[in-house]
Order: sequence, then structure tokens, then C-alpha cells
Amino acid sequence: MNKELKEIIQTLFNKDTNAEILVSNRPDLCDYQYNGTFEIAKSLHQTPYDIGLKIAEELNKNEDALTKFSKIECVRPGFINFTLTDSYINECLNKMTSENKFNITLPKQEKIVIDYGGANVAKPLHVGHLRPAIVGESIKRLLKYMNQEVISDVHLGDYGLQIGQVIYGLKQENILSNEITLDILSTLYPKISSLCKEDASIKEICANITKELQDGHVEYQEYFKKILEISKEDIKRMYDYLGASFDLWLGESDSYAFVPEVTKSLEREGLLKISEGAKVVEVAEETDKIEIPPLIFQKSNGAYLYGTTDLATLWQRQKDYQPDKVLYVADSRQNLHFTQVFRVAKKIEETKNIDCEFLGLGTINGGDGKPFKTRAGNTPRLEELFKETKEIFLNNESHNTEYEKDDLKKIVSSIIKFADLQNTREKEYIFDIEKFSKTTGKTGPYILYTYVRTKKIIKNKESLVDNLSKTIYNVHDRSLRLKILELDEILNYAFKTRMPSVIANYLYEICVLVNAFYENNHINNLEDNDKKRDWITLLSLTLDIIKDLLDILVMEIPSKM
Repeated sequence: MNKELKEIIQTLFNKDTNAEILVSNRPDLCDYQYNGTFEIAKSLHQTPYDIGLKIAEELNKNEDALTKFSKIECVRPGFINFTLTDSYINECLNKMTSENKFNITLPKQEKIVIDYGGANVAKPLHVGHLRPAIVGESIKRLLKYMNQEVISDVHLGDYGLQIGQVIYGLKQENILSNEITLDILSTLYPKISSLCKEDASIKEICANITKELQDGHVEYQEYFKKILEISKEDIKRMYDYLGASFDLWLGESDSYAFVPEVTKSLEREGLLKISEGAKVVEVAEETDKIEIPPLIFQKSNGAYLYGTTDLATLWQRQKDYQPDKVLYVADSRQNLHFTQVFRVAKKIEETKNIDCEFLGLGTINGGDGKPFKTRAGNTPRLEELFKETKEIFLNNESHNTEYEKDDLKKIVSSIIKFADLQNTREKEYIFDIEKFSKTTGKTGPYILYTYVRTKKIIKNKESLVDNLSKTIYNVHDRSLRLKILELDEILNYAFKTRMPSVIANYLYEICVLVNAFYENNHINNLEDNDKKRDWITLLSLTLDIIKDLLDILVMEIPSKM
């Protein structure tokens, strides 16, 4: 209807405006609403109400509009209210039932590489790794659902200073490469990291070890291979728990073969400059509102940094996959880094046509508003967070201890995931395990409970019909049907903005309406078979939608709640 509205406004007022009919925030008055009359009225020095009356009059002459809306009226001070006909609502729902992916509008297909996860090897995953894994996985699933060709890469941090620090510690304690264990790595890294903060000379030694490793030092390469093998196994175990999977398990080290080619291209374009012995690329632009320093391509000691390996990785991705877009899901505090990398990439002939997007993430905070800590006061490892969440959920209700192991894992995982995904990704949020573990309110368990409960209600699949009738029976029935009609807009907006939170919040709203529907419409005791068949068909469609959205949000459904 937006197209017809736009044409009417153009004809009446000679205004080329982006006419958009929105879902009403007053469902007791109407289903949809247009409020662009205020902007038009201001430019024409008329009242919004007068503008709205003229638009509504023309809309009421439109045959297509009259088949869709039972009422189109302008109300003071100038809103145009739209109320859908019951028959049109059900016509749309029937299309959703019969068509693939609920008849949603799918965007043009592109080839997209998504870079998320980004764990550093040689040290255990902690709560800071949670968001990149969960949000990244959800965005990947959304992209695939929206018909995109997607390649996911974990892009491990495996060639940075932490490797040099761990190798230094192993040599100090005379531990051979074949003697390395996960426990050794877990205790050694924080120990040497603290030493480096206290003693600059030790940090310099570790930096030199990292440089020699990058140059192919045989002994250090032996250590590196073993460290990588053990770390990858543990990282995969943690990501498996979260449901995050990757097509590529590459790291910084895999990009080093492409650094010489990137270097040649930068030299050919005359982009590499010498600054205090280091090679840098200027990236500042006249329109910058803050200072954007040069990207350091190579340190004065010859070592390469993250900017170098990110450029080499982008080069590699272009060579191997020719992507239309590359998405990076990482901490928002890396915004400057990616601004530098993207600007350099645009200066290189081989990578200038890749559309790169940085999808920043806010931090996870505790109740004090500071980065989340465990009860012991430290930054928790992911495994500790899983255990603490499980413990709190089990203590919430006595019957929670009765769940099968697999169901309990799915529920605890949903607590963590939904707690994260319901928040806008760029914003920090407070992780309240007690609150998010409850089966009421805006929580993962509440969503799963709604699905499992509703599935029991409609177990009589024989009552399903191919098409809903033209009837809507009451306000709770109508509210649910209208919410389902928002699916297309929700999925496309989430896709466009790369925001799983849009889906999470919509999913919660649907579940609230499903529960209200159930409380007010007792299906199993109905004697009216036509109404019963309609409602079972409606709930079946709703469950199919919830199931798909749960999968996009990386949430598994337990057998019971």
C-alpha cells in the first residue's frame, strides 16, 4: 500500500516523499498508521488534519485499498489510521502457510564472508568471547535464512604476542613441545602476561620470540604447532556448546603467505611510508571528525601487527572466494582498527571493490555496570559461566533437577544466548543470571516453555486445515494474527541492520501473544469444530515460525519444559 500512498501524495501535493505505513502503537484504535502528514503540512503551511483528510479521501477511492482495509480514516491531529479486513489478514496468513519460508521477501543473493569468534589461542575462552560467538553465529544463520551465500571464518588470533609469551614460559620451565597440556597453557599464560607488565625487558624478549616465530624459527614453530593443536581442541569444545560452527578454521598465521603480495601492492601504489623506523600507511581523510592515525604495517623490528594480517587475510579471501561483502563481528573498541584496515583495503587495487562492514559489540557487564565478574571476583572463563548459570537455574525451582541432561544443556544454553541476543549488539548490557534463568519474563526459558506448551496443545494434527477461514473470533486471536504478519518486515529489517535483537524481541512478543491466546481460548474443549480447526492451524503456523526464529537465534528446543 506504500506505493499507492506515495502516488497519491505526489498527485495531491507534488511531494516526492518516502511514504511508509507503520504498525500502530495503539492496536485498540487501528492496525497500521501513517504520520507523514505532519511533515507535508509543515512544508505547505497547512494543518496535518487537513492534509490527512485529503489523503484518506483518495485512499478510500482506491479499489485495492478497499479490499485490504475495512476502515481508512484521518483522526486529529493528523494521523491516518488503517484497519485490515479479517479476510485479507487470513489471505496473507494462508500464503505464509503454503509458501516456502512463510512467503517472505528475500533480498538479492550475495556472497558474504563473515569473520567472528576471533579467540586467541594459548589462553582459555572467557566471558568476553561470548558475544562474538553468539551474535556472529546468529547473524550467519540469518544471512543464510535470507538466501545469502555465506562463508564463516573463526579467524583465530594465533600469531600475536601471547604466543611469544607462552613459548618464553615453556622454555623457562623446561617444558618440551610434546609435554604441553591445556592445564599448562591455562596457568602459564596469565603468569607470563603478568611478568611482562612488571618487567619491560621480559616483554621485549617475548616480542622477539614472536618475531622469530613469524620468521620461521624451527624450535618455536614446533612449540607453536602443539599450542595450536591443544588450543583449537578446547576452543572448538566451547564453541560447540554455544552452537557456533565455522566453515574455515584459519588464523593470523595462515595469512602470512600473502603479506609479501600485499606489501608489493602497497609499494606499487606508493602507500608505504617510513615513520620512526616503522612502515605505515596514511589513512586520515579531510572529513574525519576525530584523528585517525596511520596504520602500522610493519614495526621497526620487522614484526607484523593485526592490521597487516587483517589486510593479508582480506587479500586471501578475495583470491579464494571473490566475496561481495566481508563482515567482521568484534568488540566495538576495535572500531578504529577496522576503520584503518578498511581504508587501506580501498587503496589497494586487488581489494578495493570488497564491501567491508564492521559489526561492533558492546561489553557484558555485571550488576555494578562494570565488565562481568564471577562471585569470586574474577573475569570468568566460559566454562565457569556455564556452570554458574546451570547451578542458579537448578536452584530456582525444585523440579528443575528432574530434567534430562540433554534438555538441561539446551535450557541453560538458551539462558545465556537469549540474555545476550535480546540486546542491541552495539550496546553493553548487564548479565543478571538470576533474572535470565526464570521461566517468566523476557528470558530464554520463557520462550522455550511457550513453544513446548503450545506444541502439546495442538498435538491433534488431524485437525489442521489447508486454509484458514475468513473469520477472526476475538481480540486475542486477531492480535496474534497481526503479529505474525509482521514477520517479513522483521526479518528484512534484521537482515539489513545485522541485528539479531530485532528477531529476539519479536519472538518474545509473539510468545506473549501466544500465551494470552491460550489463556483466553481453550481449544481442547471446543465443540465448534470449524473454530477449533482454524485455531490449531493458526497455532501450527505460529510454532513453525517460532521454531525457525529459535534456530536463527542458535537456540535448541528441549523435549519438555
